[in-house]
Amino acid sequence: MSFFKKVFGDKTDRKSETQFGDVAICKSEQELIEKYGGIALEKQFHFGEIVGDLSWNVDMQTGKISFGEKFVFPFQILGTFSHSSETWLWAWANERSGIPGNLMKQALTLQKYGQDNQIDLLRNSEFDANKTDLHLIGSIALGMFNASGYYLANYGQGTMCVTVKSDEIDSSYKNNHYSIATVFPQLISLFEMNHKNALISYLQAKGYETKEDGNVLTGSRDGKVITAEFDNLSRLTKLNG
Repeated sequence: MSFFKKVFGDKTDRKSETQFGDVAICKSEQELIEKYGGIALEKQFHFGEIVGDLSWNVDMQTGKISFGEKFVFPFQILGTFSHSSETWLWAWANERSGIPGNLMKQALTLQKYGQDNQIDLLRNSEFDANKTDLHLIGSIALGMFNASGYYLANYGQGTMCVTVKSDEIDSSYKNNHYSIATVFPQLISLFEMNHKNALISYLQAKGYETKEDGNVLTGSRDGKVITAEFDNLSRLTKLNG
């Protein structure tokens, strides 16, 4: 089982809106994943621990996704990935599926954000894609809308990418200091990004005060300190704490 499949879903079984005033202005998909990737991956690990390998089912009328008989969460549809053509189609462009408007509010917000900031990933209705792009889109949406997690729901011919929001999930999430040393190295192995920018955003999202001294970055919170060193290209060389 791949890392992505284990953590993010992709099973063969079948209050998260944000105003732009609350959202950082990024001008590329790389800036977006640097901004949101760290905290998104940490929360996604937590979400994966909760739903595990449970089968999924969606109810378009109620706007709920269920996992097994144990969990039922509100969800938003971002879009779908076709396995045959290997293309991504945003929910707002999928006219044939009849997706209710209330289930694609986040997708429409991302479209507007992409139009305003000239980000093709968000504003182009359909494009060639791969599974990594699904995780990129899911991570950006999770971070931007403060979702509890995202899920890749494999329905045979394609995969639907959704976000979920649940007080039950959020209340059990622990903002652990020691998760940084596990999460961040995996993040930078999954996506292309400026390591220093990404770590600063990740630490600040977790409530750390950050300080830069040349190629050394220090984050502190509640008496705990994490220190990172970078080379001249802002690539991570050491992470302690």
